[in-house]
Amino acid sequence: MEQAVILDEVGGPENFDLKPHDPGAPGPREILIRNAAIGLNFIDIYQRKGLYPVAFPAILGQEGAGVVEAVGADVETLRAGDRVAYLSGAGAYATATICPAGVAAKIPDGVDDETAAAAFLKGLTAHMLLRNVFALESSHSCLVYAASGGVGTLLTQWAAHIGARVIAVVGSDEKAEAARNNGASDIILRTKTDSISGDVRELTDGRGVDVVYDSVGAATFEASLDSLAPLGHMVTYGNASGPVPAVQPLDLARRGSLTLTRPTLFDYATPDRLPAMAAALFGLIEKGVLRPAIGNRFPLAKVEDAHRLLESGNSAGAIVLKP
Repeated sequence: MEQAVILDEVGGPENFDLKPHDPGAPGPREILIRNAAIGLNFIDIYQRKGLYPVAFPAILGQEGAGVVEAVGADVETLRAGDRVAYLSGAGAYATATICPAGVAAKIPDGVDDETAAAAFLKGLTAHMLLRNVFALESSHSCLVYAASGGVGTLLTQWAAHIGARVIAVVGSDEKAEAARNNGASDIILRTKTDSISGDVRELTDGRGVDVVYDSVGAATFEASLDSLAPLGHMVTYGNASGPVPAVQPLDLARRGSLTLTRPTLFDYATPDRLPAMAAALFGLIEKGVLRPAIGNRFPLAKVEDAHRLLESGNSAGAIVLKP
């Protein structure tokens, strides 16, 4: 019998329960995947805590990697036996998952299952942030929060590969070293500064950066806006410290005609766009440009411990669940 981690109500990670679960057979344009590795993401925490509402009982989990076991009608691009990574939207915390074929991509031979599971959602997020939301170029400077985390690691490596100047915000000396190794030009240690925006201004001779990639949310939002150069672009894409406050458009104007966006990956990684995005991601992984760091691995039955670690802010790199 297959198993899945079931969440029956909003609350802490102690509410997870590993239970028998029958995923059923794939329907039209769906595939059944035998999971080899499952990626853990902050959106899972947001859903568990109710920030992003889900219907209960729920099986969380946005991404995974494994082998296609069966395909439904009208699936032409995949077949049983293919190794794939996928964006499920939900349902990955299981030994087997059904998802639409349009959100899955074949994994090349040069990428292993754990790397694919650790990097798919996070790497596609980095692609979205660097290529779609703001087209980062070598002439640009950017401020990256949580630069040694799952998304931050790939975001920093990719931005550095483009040639942009990366100012990384991290929480410890160990994470600072990781950010430097990922290509960050400058480091701001948030535990040892009185003003992130002040440090950014000092590092940029008073100008500020062209774009801020902020996954922290409420606690850093004002500092992020104050770190931007005129005509700068504020990208808030996470809520680790809670959702950002309401914004008055005139606040953006008086800070230098700034722009603000709150992107969601699933609006960008649509079935027509995902193949090209995945190809770019896996291509850079195979070339060694992107080096996804897996900081911790947990059995699926220990998902509670994995959530506690990610929520603590003490993890570095990605966290992978193993069925």
